[in-house]
Amino acid sequence: MEKLRLSIALDEYDHTRDLMSGRVPVEGVELVPMNLQIEEIFYRTTFYKEWDISELSMGKYCSLRSQGDETFTAIPVFVSRQFRLSMAYVREDGKITRPEQLAGKRVGVPEWAQTATVYSRGWLAHDCGVKLESIDWVQAGLHTPGRVEKVKLNLPQGLELRPAPQGTLNDMLLAGELDAILTARAPRAVGKGIARLIPDYRPVEEAHYRRTGIYPIMHVVVLRTEVLQRHPWVATNLLKAFEEAKRRSCERLDQIALSSVPLAWLYDYVGQMKAIFGDDFFPYGVEKNRRTLDAFLQYGHEQGVFHRRLQPEDLFPKQVLSTFKV
Repeated sequence: MEKLRLSIALDEYDHTRDLMSGRVPVEGVELVPMNLQIEEIFYRTTFYKEWDISELSMGKYCSLRSQGDETFTAIPVFVSRQFRLSMAYVREDGKITRPEQLAGKRVGVPEWAQTATVYSRGWLAHDCGVKLESIDWVQAGLHTPGRVEKVKLNLPQGLELRPAPQGTLNDMLLAGELDAILTARAPRAVGKGIARLIPDYRPVEEAHYRRTGIYPIMHVVVLRTEVLQRHPWVATNLLKAFEEAKRRSCERLDQIALSSVPLAWLYDYVGQMKAIFGDDFFPYGVEKNRRTLDAFLQYGHEQGVFHRRLQPEDLFPKQVLSTFKV
């Protein structure tokens, strides 16, 4: 049988490397792989829909689905996930030392629908007791002026978001025009006038995970819905291949005899991850991630990123929600 030829765009990850290189094949599919920077992938996917399969911001994907846009359908492969209590930045000479102090302040974000900011605002509202309506929100590029929202928002009453197309978050924070910023990428001026709000963030993030079970998902893999409609078997075969590529990556990390990445004590670090998350410390699939998905969908709806309250089952094709048993 002739294989189905599909293009795919991802950033570079060790846990997808074997799939992108062809070492792990997708049954019935010939991939045309492209490794690009995530901002470029998101831009070209959102506005021009250039690939059959691509990585996409979880926030943007869920926003589009909530508005009835089903151009893409995701599979529960979460290629990037990061804790985000480390993403709040303030001036080094400022007086803000606790997240509760952000109430009533001016806070900047690169995009309201940026996945990382959805989680960090959810943390502010649900864990720190900060009313999001009390904050003067400003949207601008981190280092480049002119960044815009890529999806339509449905902001709740009382919440204001002010675009600042001529400025950058880095410079506005340094100049005192902002009191804090929330951003997935670190500002250039960290250590040169800008500091993290929570300098020793790992213990705080780990404690938050142990309390809530939320392990933030940043990026999801999507494929064109028209491909899925013509070839429904692609979703499961693709999921299986991503799982195998991840398994091989984790196996490499767990080899004490080799340095699969240039880090000392990597084997010990992998042991720490297993102690916190279990043997599958970077899980794909819906059930293993339901608590995180439920929290994210709640936060995004409350913040006006999603136009209706979605459920995890609204995001993925039914054939990947369960699997066969032997």
